[in-house]
Amino acid sequence: MTAPYASAFGNLDPHMSGRSQDGQVHMTLHRSLYIWDSAKGEPRLELATAAKSSAGGTVWTFTLRQDAFFHNGRKMVADDVVWSFNRLMSPNQGFVGARWVRLIKGAVDVEKGDAKEISGIKQIDDHTVEITFTQKVEPGFLFYNMTTSILPKEEVAKPTWATNPVGLGPFKFKEHIPGSRLVAERFDKFYKPGLPYLDRVEFPIMAEASARDIAFRNKEVDTSILGPVQYVAYGKDPELKKHILEVAEVFTRAMTMNHEVKPFDDVRVRQAINHAINTKLIVERLARNKAYVATSWLPISVPGYDKDMKPYSYDPALSKKLLAEAGLPNGFEFEWTTSQNESWGLPIVEAVIPMLAQVGIKVKTKVVEVAVLTDLALKGEFQAYIGSSQTGPDPLQTLRCFHSATPRTSCNVTGYKNAAYDKLLDEAGTTDDPARKLGLLKQANAHLYTAAPVWFFNYNKAVMAYQPWVHGLIGNPTELVHQYPEFIWVDASSPAK
Repeated sequence: MTAPYASAFGNLDPHMSGRSQDGQVHMTLHRSLYIWDSAKGEPRLELATAAKSSAGGTVWTFTLRQDAFFHNGRKMVADDVVWSFNRLMSPNQGFVGARWVRLIKGAVDVEKGDAKEISGIKQIDDHTVEITFTQKVEPGFLFYNMTTSILPKEEVAKPTWATNPVGLGPFKFKEHIPGSRLVAERFDKFYKPGLPYLDRVEFPIMAEASARDIAFRNKEVDTSILGPVQYVAYGKDPELKKHILEVAEVFTRAMTMNHEVKPFDDVRVRQAINHAINTKLIVERLARNKAYVATSWLPISVPGYDKDMKPYSYDPALSKKLLAEAGLPNGFEFEWTTSQNESWGLPIVEAVIPMLAQVGIKVKTKVVEVAVLTDLALKGEFQAYIGSSQTGPDPLQTLRCFHSATPRTSCNVTGYKNAAYDKLLDEAGTTDDPARKLGLLKQANAHLYTAAPVWFFNYNKAVMAYQPWVHGLIGNPTELVHQYPEFIWVDASSPAK
């Protein structure tokens, strides 16, 4: 399995990395309380056999499965869940998965260093955990993410943890050759009878589209995520087009502006940038229509998306007017950080630069690896950057990335703060009326459209090419490359030996 990401894996610790490329590996080696059921479009219990809510949906009691073993042979118990969630909230660590745990009562106190343990999570017995949240939630939307994986503390404490991860997944770590490949082998004590089917999974690093294309056509790899150019080429090939899996992912591509850097703190400047860019043309010509023009933050397949909302108009004259109103009649200059990614990286930036120049905005580019780009974003060490963000499947948690209380290290990388917006989300998180909740979320999404915290680029259409002997792949809208590998199998027509 390969994909068009960085030239190296960022971090083998699932708590540390939310990068898509690393996520492929995490889903192979680890497991969370839930997994995502793509067929039903909802989270499903994985490390628990039952979940019961009480206290109006703020308290959840999980009965853990008793047949889950870590790769070191030890059985998973309730203390592993408690310890893993407490680790995620460790102060000054910036664990990506903290975003999902933060809604547990007392989690923020641990993160701030005001408490040593999360008060809202308790071990009832070896197989039962009780979690109290600060508001009514559906925990499956929080804990299907691999950044909340349940880990064995004795292994994490070892100095070899970062290079020899141990988890609960269907495959166990075999080897990692940095810049080349990662290999995992079948774990015979996996808790799902008869699974996984495969004996071995390999993740070769192939950052270049041409390398992936050659490897796939030569039948050296079994699956490959396609970029825009390959999408067109494979669609015209009578044989290759027979084995293509497409899905509208819950990802929004955007240029994120740092609101702590002038002039991005001025909404008129941010709106001017959106009006200065011919987004539709870029999606058609560069993305080759392997995407949908973004209208706001929530993507098409997520509740709360307003199908009647229109994208920002391409209007350079209006853009200049807004800049003048912001006191910048001659424009300004900024540094735009980007990766080489063909779908949302340097090629897109290079197409936008002359459009911005037309209204007086000058751009200096800074090209970095995808892994570095993510780190810079979470640290706030950028003026603006272009990237791809998971914006679903839960609209409330997605929109919380712009809530004033959400730290940059979690997902509020713009540093956006607005009391009226916060109020909409707070009310959506406490109401028991589904219709009212949906209405509030739509209002919040419309608020972001006007506030323009980012340049709204596109919603991704993910495409995977697979060999005819590969079976069991799923159209996962949360990230197509994130396959649950225990369900994949290869028939006898495969050339592999």
